[in-house]
Parts: sequence; C-alpha cells; structure tokens
Amino acid sequence: ACAAGTQGIGEAAVAIQRGIADVVLGGGCEAGICQLGLGGFNVIRALSRQNEDPERASRPFDANRDGFVPAEGSAVLVIESLEHAMSRGANIVAEVVGYGVSSDAFHSVQPDEDGSGAARAIRWALEDADLTPNDISYINAHGTSTPINDHIETLAIKKAFGAQAYNIPVSSTKSMIGHALGGAGAIEAVACLKSIQTGEIHPTINQETPDPECDLDYVPNKSRKVDVDAVLTNSFGFGGQNACVIFRRFAE
Repeated sequence: ACAAGTQGIGEAAVAIQRGIADVVLGGGCEAGICQLGLGGFNVIRALSRQNEDPERASRPFDANRDGFVPAEGSAVLVIESLEHAMSRGANIVAEVVGYGVSSDAFHSVQPDEDGSGAARAIRWALEDADLTPNDISYINAHGTSTPINDHIETLAIKKAFGAQAYNIPVSSTKSMIGHALGGAGAIEAVACLKSIQTGEIHPTINQETPDPECDLDYVPNKSRKVDVDAVLTNSFGFGGQNACVIFRRFAE
C-alpha cells in the first residue's frame, strides 16, 4: 500500500542492524494508472475531481482539497552498514537512524479517526533514533490532499510532537508530483536526503485557503532554507498501514 516504499527502507535498515546483510537496496515503485487502479480509487472517492485544473488539483492541507492526484514512479536507496560504506569509500548522504511501523486496525480504507496509529509510528521512530521532538528539523508529510488523511496526519503530528509540532516545517512532495502509491515513500525519502544535502526544503504548493483543522507550518508555496540535520518522513497507507523513517546528516 501507500507506505510500502518507506517500510522497505526501514526494513532494509533493520536487516543491516541485525547482521543479516551488509548492503540492501530499499525502496518502492508503482505503475498503477490503469482501469482497475483508477476505478478502485474512484469508487472510494479518493481521487481529486478538479480535472479542469490538474496542476492545482493536488493541494495537501488546503481547505479546498478534494482527493489525491495519482502518479507513477520509483526510487531505490543503497542502504549499507557504516563499515561497508567506509571500506568502499562511499559518498555517505545520511544515516537511517529511526524506523517506526504500526497498524491502525481500524478500517479497511480509512485511517483511525484520532490519528493514534500514525502517532505511534512517529513516536517509535523517534525512540528508535534516540531523538526528541526538538531534534527534528523537517517533516516530509504523507500529505495526500484527501480531506480525511491530511486532517488525521495533522492530528498525529500534534500527538507525537506536542507543542513542538508548531515549530517544525512540514511539507508534502505529493503537492507537486502526485501520489505514486507504493513508490511514494521512496521518492519522498530522496526528497528528504536532498534537503539534508542542500539545506533547502521544498514547499507544499497550491496552499491558497487555510484549513483551521490543518494549522501547522506547511511551507506554503515557496521553498525554504533550513539548517537540516534530522528529517522525519511519514507514510500512512490506506487501511492504517503506517511507516516512518528518520534520516540524519552523517558525521564521522
């Protein structure tokens, strides 16, 4: 489901930590734009109907969002032990320092209404990384542009981060490229790594009408320079499949 790419990266890191492998390719891909795929999402009314203006149809956290825009794509990360990376002189972009995964066990399609399942995945990722909410520089949101998901994700971030949630920039890659489903988490992981490399986080575009239920800093419409050290990426799939990974700048 929609958290598969992020979960693949997290499980790759776990395999290395357990000594099962030295190097793992972790990521995800999706080519779901077909009659069956679109038909299914249309039945559950998950797709945006703003077809007359497709470039503005994906508008996560905006009051006028009405569904996601489907996409296709993939990304794969080379994840390896520090010893293996050093031995081959690898250009180390960042470390995978935290991973949390949970299941809402609530509904076959909808997320838990209070965001508790997603919040657990965030908390477990923080615990796994031995970090506090104050240590996170940026959150790459699942941010699908569906009315339910964006509200629930906002609740989950508040549950996990408390008052600090209002001090952390949050943005949605899907606002610009749509929702690549099983590939989305891996693509968004690359966006996180680039933010660590460049010190710049991309915006959530099409932020035009504030939603009082989505009141965090969503980096509206314009990229931002930020001193990025640790980044949390969220993936919350249909039916409550939740995965979160934390990347941190590598320091020898």
